[in-house]
Amino acid sequence: MTTANEFRIASYGDLRAEGMTRDGIRRAVSEGHLFHARRDNYVLGSASDTIKSAVRVGGRADCVSLMRECSVFVLRDDGRTHVQIERGHHWLRSPQSRSVRLAVDGRRVVTHWRFDGAAADSAISSIPAAVAQAVLCQDPRAAIATLDSALNKKVLAPDQLGEVFELLPRRLQRLRRYVDPRAEAGAETFARLAARTLGVTVELQVEIEGVGRVDLLLDGWIIVECDSREFHGGWEMQQRDRERDLAAAARGYATLRPTATMMFDRPSVFVEAARGLLRR
Repeated sequence: MTTANEFRIASYGDLRAEGMTRDGIRRAVSEGHLFHARRDNYVLGSASDTIKSAVRVGGRADCVSLMRECSVFVLRDDGRTHVQIERGHHWLRSPQSRSVRLAVDGRRVVTHWRFDGAAADSAISSIPAAVAQAVLCQDPRAAIATLDSALNKKVLAPDQLGEVFELLPRRLQRLRRYVDPRAEAGAETFARLAARTLGVTVELQVEIEGVGRVDLLLDGWIIVECDSREFHGGWEMQQRDRERDLAAAARGYATLRPTATMMFDRPSVFVEAARGLLRR
């Protein structure tokens, strides 16, 4: 197995057919190159704990856990591994056994029982089905942010969005009109959704001469930049941000910089700040 097979489950027979000897397989497991997840199921030793945990219990990485594997935005990590299980797999193994705790740090497992259509040897569920499950497992704003992110990062193809919504109940169909793949971060999605309540134009990823590209532009003159510690934490980055704000002010723009945490936990603070500017 090579790194190209990171999400593949191999059987003992598969490994032998690829030229590995019995001793070679045993040595690869002992040296950590292979991980023996369960009877006749092997994955690469470099696979993540999420993948190992999913295969260990007899399923595939799914839902918000798979989204995190693909670097797609998920609002909260509750410490659980979401796993898709084919119906009829009554031999499901408990993820709480001692061997699993040693292998995957004892994460609790949430099972999603459904037929998925993924290849039999895949350690991950199909992407459209996993995205749909992630929508079901989150509140609407977080679900929209996950959809935006999956499209923006090209984990989900535009023509697969319809497939996602075909898997969702009628009550969630309304979310589709709010999806926008231009959002480059979850906080931008939250800010966009909050700004829609203000009754003004909301533009995304606008290029302003002398300033650069901004996350959002409200009413044609209020710039919104959603700051996170990852991209705005150091002093050099903060100095650059302040220079951009001054350049924007010189051109008649006002700038609001809510942090990602504010947008996730207290969006009303941002809404009131924007409303205050709009009143003046």
